[in-house]
Amino acid sequence: MNVGFVSLGCSKNLIDTEATIGLFKKHNFKIVNSPENADILVINTCGFIESAKEEAINTILEMAEYKKQKCKYLIVMGCLVQRYYEELKKALPEVDLFIKIDQYGDLWKIISGLENNAKEAIESDTKVAAQNKSYKSKIPKIPMLTQEEFMNRVVTTNKNYAYLKIAEGCSNMCTYCAIPYIRGLYVSRKMEDILEEAKMLVDNGAKEIILIAQDTSKYGIDLYGKPLLPELLQKISQIKGIKWIRFLYSYPEGISDSLLAEVKNNPKIAKYFDIPIQHISDRILKKMNRKITKNEIIGLMKKIRNQIPDVVLRTTLMVGFPGETEEDFSELLEFVKQAKFDKLGAFMYSKEDGTPAASMPNQVHGNTKKSRYNRVMRVQQEISRENLKKRLGKIFDVIIEDISFDGKYYIGRTIESVPDIDGVVYIKNNADGGKARVNTFTKCKIVGIEDYDLIAEEIKK
Repeated sequence: MNVGFVSLGCSKNLIDTEATIGLFKKHNFKIVNSPENADILVINTCGFIESAKEEAINTILEMAEYKKQKCKYLIVMGCLVQRYYEELKKALPEVDLFIKIDQYGDLWKIISGLENNAKEAIESDTKVAAQNKSYKSKIPKIPMLTQEEFMNRVVTTNKNYAYLKIAEGCSNMCTYCAIPYIRGLYVSRKMEDILEEAKMLVDNGAKEIILIAQDTSKYGIDLYGKPLLPELLQKISQIKGIKWIRFLYSYPEGISDSLLAEVKNNPKIAKYFDIPIQHISDRILKKMNRKITKNEIIGLMKKIRNQIPDVVLRTTLMVGFPGETEEDFSELLEFVKQAKFDKLGAFMYSKEDGTPAASMPNQVHGNTKKSRYNRVMRVQQEISRENLKKRLGKIFDVIIEDISFDGKYYIGRTIESVPDIDGVVYIKNNADGGKARVNTFTKCKIVGIEDYDLIAEEIKK
């Protein structure tokens, strides 16, 4: 049978999709890219915030249309299923099988049962898991993918980079966040397993390794009794063939002196910190159950910039949290103006079922949230332009990842940009290399800026 996949949500979810593709491939199924050619369609859903849930439902309904043609089975898995298993079963009879994240330990058993037309047996086998303590009251125990599944996953990103999941779940228990109720508490992978996978990814062509977890700074604390991200980064950097290493999503309170030293002194590690601070008002931070204060955040930023002068700082902010006043928001906006983050993403608070914040008083009106979001992003757009101007005339190594439709530009990234999140570099195509130059590195001089992107010229060797 032909199998097609749709992966929604974050890069952590993408790795689960890639592992599932690997399972099908191992069992001699043919992987196809177009849904009209698929006998089986698998959708890995996100259920983090309202917009993600809407996208997931719309995608399921869209893929269900293919059952009128060639598609025989429709499988839906992932975060949305973990949160709303029973509701989805009742609402979407078009779906042949729903698989929750806490069933991933029996993933192939469940899937192969469906392929053998044993749907009733599958439902019976998984009934205990389905009856599961409600996510509203208890945190599920989520199995880590096996090392074999990690090693056999089919990487679907550009050949030059690959994501590497170092932990599952989260124990921070922020009052607005449903992640612990979906993905369970924080569980680190064994360091030797991570290193083995990193070597496999490099052997398969990856030049950049991107470490991901809900909070990478806490890596190892559950397994080894202390955070070991600096040691992990050091060991990965020793793998021959790796050019760039980066880690994403580090909560501010976990950024230690040893981590700063490793980033500063290791030439393979991107001088890039993705620090989701969410807010700056101490009153709101406390309501969010964040473990840091305004003064500590400001102090940390100064410390990072003092120790690593060429560092790139990225953050994520939330507007419209319950009880956020105009005064709280003004404090946040002023902080954005002063902090001048190189990269900044914002999102409007989403009321998530079962989280403490969902039942808090003084929920902020949707129009107010939208207005505050727009105000933050307008300020950041100007800051971004000013920061990009500082790159003019500088020379960077650039990885070429694509070529423009008209062939006039190569499209690439510097070490200062995360794939699919940050801006790109447009390189004037003065050489006749064509597609053969994709996934190669070149030295470039930055000669222009455009919104969030850079324009560059290659430096002749």
